Amino acid sequence: MTTNDHAAIRQTALDYIEGFYDGDAARMERSLHPELAKRIVHPDPVSGRSHLAEMSALALTRFTRDKAQRPTPAAERQQDVVVLDVFENAASAKVIASAWIDYLHLSRFNGRWVIVNVLWEMKPGQPFVAYW
Repeated sequence: MTTNDHAAIRQTALDYIEGFYDGDAARMERSLHPELAKRIVHPDPVSGRSHLAEMSALALTRFTRDKAQRPTPAAERQQDVVVLDVFENAASAKVIASAWIDYLHLSRFNGRWVIVNVLWEMKPGQPFVAYW
């Protein structure tokens, strides 16, 4: 991993979380591979059995665009980024956000780092909310 890779991966993760907070759909879209899958496992409220909820890049970008009129206030934002590992054209990073944690898989795609997969989890005490 080069210093440039580390900085580019970090910037991609920041484009993702800051784009979401700001409701900046262009910034969000820039951070994502078009075939991204964002997933969370949560219990079904009726049966208690695990359920997998999934969001596509298009849905996440649309949701971010809809948020433009109600950006997250600065005092409510957390956007800590940790680059966990990089090997050749693959990387893992962690974003600690205000109410959840995102684990990102990134790939160098056509010369730039983009997020391919996100597995996320709500922080303890935070209710699961389907954001899409």
